[in-house]
Amino acid sequence: MLRDLCPALSNKTYFNYGGQGPLPTPALEAISLSWQRIQQLGPFTTEVWPFIGREVNSTRALLAQLCGVAPHRLALSENVTTGCVLPLWGLPFDPGDRLLISDCEHPGVVAACHELARRQQLQIDTLPVKQIRGGRDHQSETETAVLKALEQSMHPNSRLVVLSHLLWNTGQLMPIEAVAAQLQNQSQPPYLLVDAAQSMGQIPVKAAAKAADIYAFTGHKWACGPEGLGGVALSERVLCEASPTLIGWRSLQDESRAVLGDPDPFHHDSRRFEVATSCVPLLAGLRTSLEVLEREGSAQQRLERIQALSGQLWQELMAMPTVTPLLEGPPPAGLVSFSLNVESATSTPAELVKRLGNEGIWIRDLADPSCLRACTHVCTQASELTNLVQALDQSITKTT
Repeated sequence: MLRDLCPALSNKTYFNYGGQGPLPTPALEAISLSWQRIQQLGPFTTEVWPFIGREVNSTRALLAQLCGVAPHRLALSENVTTGCVLPLWGLPFDPGDRLLISDCEHPGVVAACHELARRQQLQIDTLPVKQIRGGRDHQSETETAVLKALEQSMHPNSRLVVLSHLLWNTGQLMPIEAVAAQLQNQSQPPYLLVDAAQSMGQIPVKAAAKAADIYAFTGHKWACGPEGLGGVALSERVLCEASPTLIGWRSLQDESRAVLGDPDPFHHDSRRFEVATSCVPLLAGLRTSLEVLEREGSAQQRLERIQALSGQLWQELMAMPTVTPLLEGPPPAGLVSFSLNVESATSTPAELVKRLGNEGIWIRDLADPSCLRACTHVCTQASELTNLVQALDQSITKTT
């Protein structure tokens, strides 16, 4: 089982998969073997390049398959933010165009949009989804509410919509395919950028990745891969219309030269958004983590296991008088966020996280909305949920 292969889970009760997943020992070993092979071949020799090419191409193909897109539409990235920002900043905008950003996006992407707007004289609008909290059993109502909010928030010159697949703070699942379909009804369809930080490795992603223009994910969270490697699935129109932004030798059709006045220097596929030298051994690590994860069952089977655990935790939290889950029903995936009810508590959420950490139980506090977040994965055991609830109850009671 995946859990038995993760040393990080042997001495703690871990609920922070939404921040970073544990690295299985086989993945660590694959990284080490890759380093060794590169050194045996010589880190910069004619013998090493075929090995590196196979590592890059096989990883790109695997991630493209998981996203349901052709390999030429899958760019490798270092993390979600670069996966979002590099193609985003290459999109063709005109002064006065508007960017519509949900009120549940990660600050890294929001800040990039704000700076892009400042430089190119764009306008920022907000798509309100924070209060849509029906949970797993109300996805139809969620879709209706999101599409209504989208319709009310759009302007004739809206050119980009930014919306996460799974909201990192409330844990609500967003209907990406339906949003994409509604955007296509516009006379000039806006681009759809999807932050998939909480998606890859946790929920099936093919339909959403194929529907979005930019679908950026990382391997180091729910996929339990090494930090420093992710990917972004790009639509054909992004490949046709977006210019490269941060540029390096990997962006070029001929990486050995850059000629003044060359009218067509860049790759015509996703590689135009790759930059320069990256850590090749991480590729083997991520592929191995994904192989180990696949042995836990299909994407749908793993999601059902995660939902069973998050549903159990949600039920136990609902029974506590001192906390309130943010979602009104069981979570659609593994993010379980909840707020404290005790007005007289002497501890802040951050202090409560620290107190639980001293007991070997790790969750996270979030600022907007102010809440605590525990994540269940296929590695999670049912007994850990009870331990968390009991520790929460005792810790909160001590502060009142």
